[in-house]
Amino acid sequence: MPDPSAGSENAVLVQLDFGERDFAERWAEFQLLATSAGARPQAAIFGKRARPDAALFAGKGKVTEIGAAVKLHEASMVIFNHDLSPAQQRNLERELQCRVIDRSSLILDIFALRAQSHEGKLQVELAQLQHLATRLVRGWTHLERQKGGIGLRGPGEKQLETDRRLLGKRVALLKERLQQLERQRTVRRRSRLRQSVLSVSLVGYTNAGKSTLFNALTKAGAYAADQLFATLDTTSRRMFIEGAGQIVLSDTVGFIRDLPHSLVAAFQATLEETAQANLLLHVVDSASADRDQQIAAVDGVLAEIGAASVPQIVIWNKIDATAASAGVERDGCGNISKVRVSAKTGEGLSLLRAAISEIAGHMQGFNVGNATQVSVASGVV
Repeated sequence: MPDPSAGSENAVLVQLDFGERDFAERWAEFQLLATSAGARPQAAIFGKRARPDAALFAGKGKVTEIGAAVKLHEASMVIFNHDLSPAQQRNLERELQCRVIDRSSLILDIFALRAQSHEGKLQVELAQLQHLATRLVRGWTHLERQKGGIGLRGPGEKQLETDRRLLGKRVALLKERLQQLERQRTVRRRSRLRQSVLSVSLVGYTNAGKSTLFNALTKAGAYAADQLFATLDTTSRRMFIEGAGQIVLSDTVGFIRDLPHSLVAAFQATLEETAQANLLLHVVDSASADRDQQIAAVDGVLAEIGAASVPQIVIWNKIDATAASAGVERDGCGNISKVRVSAKTGEGLSLLRAAISEIAGHMQGFNVGNATQVSVASGVV
C-alpha cells in the first residue's frame, strides 16, 4: 500500500457553512480525507454564506483571506470541502496563484492512491478522465491557438479539440476493457447461481470496519486500516456457516457522503456485485456521532446503484468503543434488523453467523434472477 506521506504538501483547507446541520462532522471527515491524500494541513479557513459566489465560490473577501494563509504557510495547494465548477476552480487558481482542489478531485486522488488491482486502476482512471473532461482547459495557455510552427502544422484543429478527442478515445478504450472484465464477472456469478451459493456483500460507510469484519469472519487477511477508502477492490471468499452451508462473502468499497458521480459511474460494474447479492450486511460505525447521516448516505448510494431492494441487516460494529453489549434486535414482525458486534475483538460474531444462518433458512429456493424475494428487515434504523 503506497505511503501518502511520502509526497506530502502544505495545504490550506477551506470549508464554508451554508447552513448544514452536520458542519462539525463534515469538517472532521474533510481533515481525514486531506491527510489520507498526503496533504499537510497548515491552516483552516471557515466562513458562512447563504449561497456560493458564482465566480469565486467563497467571495472576494474570503479569497483574500485564503491567499494570505497560502503565503504565510507557503502552501502549494488550497483544498475546498465542496464541489467547484470548472470556472470557479480556474478563477480561484488565478487569484491564489496555486493549485485549487475540490472535494471530488480529492476523493478521486485518494482512490488513485489506494487502487491495487488492474480493474481498480482502470476504474479510477476512467473516473478521473470523466471528471477532467469538464475542466480540460485548466493550466494550459496554448489551447485556443491554432497549431503552427515547424513540426506542429496540421489540419487546423485547435489543441483543445485534439486533447478532447484523445481523451474521448482513452475513455472509450477504458470502458471496453471494463466491459470485458464485467463479462468475466458475470460468468462467475452465474456459476455461483447454478451451485445455489448464497451471496452476501458487506456494505457501509468508509472506515466503518468492513474489512476488519471480513477478515474476522473469513480469516482472509484482506488489507484493513484505520483510514478512509482502505478497500477499493472487491474481495470475495467462500466460508461455511452452520445451517446455511457454503456462502460467498464479499468485501466492497466504502461509501461516503457526496460521492462523486463519476466514481459511481466508473465503479458501476464492481458495485453491481452489491446489487446482485442475496443479502447485504450494512456495517455501521456505532461509535461515530455522525452514524445516522452515514447510514443515510449509504442507503442513498445503494438506491443509486439499484440495490435498495436487496434484503439488508444492519451490523452495529465497534461496540468495544461504546461499552454496548453484543446482541440481536428484531423488528415488529420478528425479522432480524440489527446485530451488535465488535469485529476487532470478535464479540458477537457467533450471533452474526447465527443471523446469517437464520436468514439463509428463509431463503431456501431463493432465485436472484426472479422478482420474488423474501421479506427481510430493511435495516433502516
